[in-house]
Amino acid sequence: MTEHPVPWPPAPISTERLVLRESEARDRTAFIELFASPEVNTYLGGPRAREELDRAVPEVPGRRLGLFVVELDGAMIGTVELNHRDAERRSQVRPNAGEAELGYLFLPEAWGRGYAVEACAAVLGWFADALPGEPVVLCTQTANDRSMRLAAKLGFTEVQLFEAWGAEQWMGVWSSGAPSD
Repeated sequence: MTEHPVPWPPAPISTERLVLRESEARDRTAFIELFASPEVNTYLGGPRAREELDRAVPEVPGRRLGLFVVELDGAMIGTVELNHRDAERRSQVRPNAGEAELGYLFLPEAWGRGYAVEACAAVLGWFADALPGEPVVLCTQTANDRSMRLAAKLGFTEVQLFEAWGAEQWMGVWSSGAPSD
Protein backbone atom coordinates (compact mmCIF):
# COMPACT_ATOMS: atom_id res chain seq x y z
CA MET A 1 0.00 0.00 0.00
CA THR A 2 2.03 2.89 -1.30
CA GLU A 3 -0.06 5.77 -0.04
CA HIS A 4 -0.62 4.68 3.52
CA PRO A 5 -3.37 6.58 5.37
CA VAL A 6 -2.51 4.87 8.68
CA PRO A 7 0.71 5.00 10.72
CA TRP A 8 3.19 2.26 9.82
CA PRO A 9 4.32 0.03 11.33
CA PRO A 10 1.45 -0.60 13.70
CA ALA A 11 1.99 -2.08 17.14
CA PRO A 12 2.40 -5.86 16.99
CA ILE A 13 -0.89 -7.74 16.69
CA SER A 14 -1.34 -10.69 19.03
CA THR A 15 -3.77 -13.52 18.36
CA GLU A 16 -4.43 -16.63 20.42
CA ARG A 17 -1.23 -18.29 19.14
CA LEU A 18 0.60 -15.79 16.96
CA VAL A 19 2.27 -12.39 16.93
CA LEU A 20 2.19 -10.30 13.76
CA ARG A 21 4.97 -7.73 13.69
CA GLU A 22 7.44 -5.83 11.57
CA SER A 23 10.39 -7.77 10.13
CA GLU A 24 13.68 -8.01 12.03
CA ALA A 25 17.20 -9.17 11.10
CA ARG A 26 16.58 -12.53 12.84
CA ASP A 27 13.91 -13.31 10.19
CA ARG A 28 16.36 -13.39 7.25
CA THR A 29 16.85 -17.18 7.27
CA ALA A 30 13.09 -17.80 7.28
CA PHE A 31 12.59 -15.36 4.38
CA ILE A 32 15.20 -17.25 2.37
CA GLU A 33 13.45 -20.55 3.22
CA LEU A 34 10.10 -19.13 2.04
CA PHE A 35 11.47 -17.92 -1.30
CA ALA A 36 13.57 -21.07 -1.91
CA SER A 37 10.82 -23.57 -1.03
CA PRO A 38 9.41 -25.51 -4.00
CA GLU A 39 6.23 -26.23 -1.99
CA VAL A 40 5.61 -22.58 -1.06
CA ASN A 41 6.23 -21.39 -4.62
CA THR A 42 4.27 -24.06 -6.52
CA TYR A 43 1.68 -21.49 -7.66
CA LEU A 44 4.00 -18.46 -7.60
CA GLY A 45 6.37 -19.15 -10.48
CA GLY A 46 8.64 -21.62 -8.71
CA PRO A 47 11.38 -21.33 -6.10
CA ARG A 48 14.39 -19.05 -6.35
CA ALA A 49 17.94 -20.36 -6.04
CA ARG A 50 19.26 -20.27 -2.46
CA GLU A 51 22.62 -18.80 -3.63
CA GLU A 52 20.80 -15.94 -5.37
CA LEU A 53 18.71 -15.33 -2.25
CA ASP A 54 21.80 -15.34 0.00
CA ARG A 55 23.13 -12.45 -2.10
CA ALA A 56 19.85 -10.61 -2.70
CA VAL A 57 17.95 -10.74 0.61
CA PRO A 58 18.88 -7.72 2.76
CA GLU A 59 19.99 -7.98 6.38
CA VAL A 60 16.49 -6.95 7.47
CA PRO A 61 14.20 -8.45 4.80
CA GLY A 62 10.59 -7.58 4.22
CA ARG A 63 10.70 -4.25 6.00
CA ARG A 64 8.08 -2.49 3.93
CA LEU A 65 4.65 -0.95 4.19
CA GLY A 66 1.91 -3.51 4.64
CA LEU A 67 4.08 -6.57 5.43
CA PHE A 68 3.62 -8.45 8.70
CA VAL A 69 5.92 -11.23 9.86
CA VAL A 70 3.94 -14.06 11.45
CA GLU A 71 5.68 -15.36 14.57
CA LEU A 72 4.93 -18.52 16.53
CA ASP A 73 6.77 -19.15 19.81
CA GLY A 74 9.42 -16.55 18.91
CA ALA A 75 10.15 -17.83 15.37
CA MET A 76 8.95 -16.57 12.00
CA ILE A 77 6.63 -19.05 10.25
CA GLY A 78 5.34 -16.81 7.44
CA THR A 79 4.22 -13.43 6.23
CA VAL A 80 0.93 -11.68 5.56
CA GLU A 81 0.80 -8.51 3.55
CA LEU A 82 -1.57 -5.93 2.15
CA ASN A 83 -0.39 -4.34 -1.09
CA HIS A 84 -1.98 -1.39 -2.82
CA ARG A 85 -3.25 -2.40 -6.27
CA ASP A 86 -2.37 0.03 -9.04
CA ALA A 87 -5.02 1.31 -11.46
CA GLU A 88 -3.26 -0.56 -14.31
CA ARG A 89 -3.85 -3.97 -12.68
CA ARG A 90 -6.59 -6.05 -14.24
CA SER A 91 -9.77 -7.02 -12.39
CA GLN A 92 -10.30 -4.03 -10.13
CA VAL A 93 -13.21 -4.15 -7.72
CA ARG A 94 -13.73 -0.41 -7.81
CA PRO A 95 -13.77 1.72 -10.97
CA ASN A 96 -10.74 3.74 -9.81
CA ALA A 97 -8.91 0.66 -8.40
CA GLY A 98 -6.74 1.41 -5.39
CA GLU A 99 -7.99 -1.47 -3.30
CA ALA A 100 -5.68 -3.49 -1.07
CA GLU A 101 -4.67 -7.03 -2.01
CA LEU A 102 -4.06 -9.69 0.64
CA GLY A 103 -1.06 -11.96 0.19
CA TYR A 104 0.54 -14.57 2.43
CA LEU A 105 3.36 -17.10 2.52
CA PHE A 106 3.87 -19.77 5.18
CA LEU A 107 6.64 -22.30 5.66
CA PRO A 108 5.40 -25.83 4.83
CA GLU A 109 5.89 -27.03 8.42
CA ALA A 110 3.25 -24.44 9.46
CA TRP A 111 0.63 -25.68 6.97
CA GLY A 112 -2.55 -27.42 8.08
CA ARG A 113 -2.72 -25.94 11.58
CA GLY A 114 -4.94 -22.90 10.95
CA TYR A 115 -2.12 -20.36 11.30
CA ALA A 116 -2.81 -18.75 7.89
CA VAL A 117 -6.51 -18.24 8.70
CA GLU A 118 -5.66 -16.86 12.15
CA ALA A 119 -2.98 -14.48 10.84
CA CYS A 120 -4.93 -13.28 7.79
CA ALA A 121 -8.08 -12.72 9.89
CA ALA A 122 -6.03 -10.62 12.34
CA VAL A 123 -4.61 -8.49 9.51
CA LEU A 124 -8.07 -8.06 7.97
CA GLY A 125 -9.39 -7.01 11.40
CA TRP A 126 -6.58 -4.47 11.77
CA PHE A 127 -7.29 -3.17 8.26
CA ALA A 128 -11.04 -2.89 8.94
CA ASP A 129 -10.34 -0.83 12.07
CA ALA A 130 -7.87 1.40 10.22
CA LEU A 131 -9.95 1.87 7.04
CA PRO A 132 -13.57 0.83 7.70
CA GLY A 133 -15.48 -0.37 4.66
CA GLU A 134 -12.46 -0.50 2.34
CA PRO A 135 -12.44 -3.63 0.17
CA VAL A 136 -9.61 -6.14 0.13
CA VAL A 137 -9.04 -8.48 -2.80
CA LEU A 138 -7.36 -11.85 -2.96
CA CYS A 139 -6.20 -13.54 -6.15
CA THR A 140 -5.06 -17.15 -6.46
CA GLN A 141 -4.93 -19.91 -9.02
CA THR A 142 -8.08 -22.00 -8.98
CA ALA A 143 -5.79 -25.06 -8.84
CA ASN A 144 -4.46 -23.90 -5.45
CA ASP A 145 -6.94 -25.77 -3.24
CA ARG A 146 -5.40 -24.52 0.02
CA SER A 147 -5.71 -20.86 -0.99
CA MET A 148 -9.23 -21.37 -2.29
CA ARG A 149 -10.26 -22.88 1.09
CA LEU A 150 -8.52 -20.05 2.97
CA ALA A 151 -10.37 -17.43 0.91
CA ALA A 152 -13.69 -19.10 1.73
CA LYS A 153 -12.89 -19.36 5.46
CA LEU A 154 -11.98 -15.66 5.55
CA GLY A 155 -15.26 -14.66 3.86
CA PHE A 156 -13.98 -13.61 0.43
CA THR A 157 -16.64 -13.79 -2.30
CA GLU A 158 -15.87 -14.46 -5.94
CA VAL A 159 -15.66 -11.45 -8.22
CA GLN A 160 -14.34 -13.14 -11.31
CA LEU A 161 -12.25 -15.83 -12.91
CA PHE A 162 -9.59 -14.87 -15.43
CA GLU A 163 -6.61 -16.32 -17.27
CA ALA A 164 -3.10 -15.10 -16.36
CA TRP A 165 0.38 -16.61 -16.19
CA GLY A 166 -0.87 -19.65 -18.11
CA ALA A 167 -3.48 -20.66 -15.54
CA GLU A 168 -7.02 -19.89 -14.42
CA GLN A 169 -7.03 -17.31 -11.62
CA TRP A 170 -9.70 -16.62 -9.02
CA MET A 171 -10.36 -13.17 -7.60
CA GLY A 172 -12.44 -12.57 -4.50
CA VAL A 173 -13.32 -9.53 -2.43
CA TRP A 174 -13.76 -8.97 1.31
CA SER A 175 -15.11 -5.91 3.04
CA SER A 176 -15.86 -5.14 6.66
CA GLY A 177 -18.60 -2.73 5.63
CA ALA A 178 -21.80 -3.18 3.71
CA PRO A 179 -21.36 -5.09 0.46
CA SER A 180 -20.94 -2.80 -2.52
CA ASP A 181 -23.05 -3.13 -5.66
